[in-house]
Amino acid sequence: MKILIADDDGMSRRLLAKTLEREGYEVISVGNGRLALQQLSLPDGPRLALIDWMMPEMDGLGVCLEIRKHHERPYVHIILLTSRGSKQDVVAGLEAGADDYLTKPWDPGELTARLRVGQRILQLEDRLVEARDSMRFKATHDHLTSLFNRGIILDLLSRELSRTRREEGCTVVMLGDLDHFKGVNDTYGHLVGDEVLREVSRRLLASVRSYDFVGRYGGEEFLIILNNCAASKAIVRAEEVRNAIAKHAVQTIRGPLPITMSLGIFASRDWDLCLVEDILREVDLALYAAKAEGRNRVRLAKPTALSAGPNQQVE
Repeated sequence: MKILIADDDGMSRRLLAKTLEREGYEVISVGNGRLALQQLSLPDGPRLALIDWMMPEMDGLGVCLEIRKHHERPYVHIILLTSRGSKQDVVAGLEAGADDYLTKPWDPGELTARLRVGQRILQLEDRLVEARDSMRFKATHDHLTSLFNRGIILDLLSRELSRTRREEGCTVVMLGDLDHFKGVNDTYGHLVGDEVLREVSRRLLASVRSYDFVGRYGGEEFLIILNNCAASKAIVRAEEVRNAIAKHAVQTIRGPLPITMSLGIFASRDWDLCLVEDILREVDLALYAAKAEGRNRVRLAKPTALSAGPNQQVE
């Protein structure tokens, strides 16, 4: 594990480094607080730090205060090295953000023991962060496909449309539905159906830009939001998505299966609709038209589209 030593006394720094290297640490040594802060601010910087209280350019308390301002970074366990032993000094160091302190001259056994405590704390911190991120992911993503779930993709659509109106831009919305998917489940079983949904999801993500959004709208329906996409490019982009699904059969445990998708598309610049519900209705009508005209095709929502929904279900 990487550990930072910050001490302006070269002899003390070398002695600490040798002690810690014998314990298996990867040691980074600096001679002042400014360099210590630089090292701890790096993306792959040390997570353990031994910081001397009294240093030039920036003292140990200053380093602690600066590090604790950045909550988004991985946590750094800081042990403050000090010759000050009064309770007031200890309290000042802990309140500045130090996790522990060690009084000079330090004892090698006590030093390594306190560092092991720091490592255990960091491991616990990492497990808590991992658990939090896992819970957040489960709350926002579909468990089968790992795409955004219905609630999140609709929220993203609402936010994106609001941004587009403010900036007078254009958002393209696609609603895609797998053709004859019920037949896949009925013929090959739901495990194969799940394989198809996962592979289709992977292809959808690969066919859009990193800042576009893809969500599982429900069953075999997928909602795709293209940010800052010109209306003139809507059909071209939708054809690219459709072709990404249809071009190659999906490999499953029952062999390769040809899968196609029909898409309804909507370009926000062409409409004066404010409600997400209205937009979804129109893009759903366009999807229905693509299904009715033979499937495996793209249809653009038109301002003259009927306001009434279709009378029958088309797979």
